[in-house]
Amino acid sequence: MTTIMQYPKIKRVKPQPGKRLLVEFANGASKIYDCTPLLQSEVFHPLQDEAVFRCARADVHGYGVVWNDEIDLAESEIWINGQDAEQSAAADPAHSCAPGSSKDRVSGPGR
Repeated sequence: MTTIMQYPKIKRVKPQPGKRLLVEFANGASKIYDCTPLLQSEVFHPLQDEAVFRCARADVHGYGVVWNDEIDLAESEIWINGQDAEQSAAADPAHSCAPGSSKDRVSGPGR
């Protein structure tokens, strides 16, 4: 007998720099999913255009991320292969909003 795995539904999607998605699930978990490897596949080539990539949104029923009628990504793929958002932020301080992170530093002449 085969058991079907149930994955949490996607509640919200926020495109991030570097072709990454911040995905919030209905169970309260958040994951960062790196879309860069997908760009090698012909079906995902349009996502190389930043304007297209930023159109990512949650499927109306929460079963994936949708860009248009031809490009989507299943919630199971993001759940299995995404990184926990908290771990990802800790591993990449340049993308942190915490005080003292590199985003808060100002550089330039005379600074």
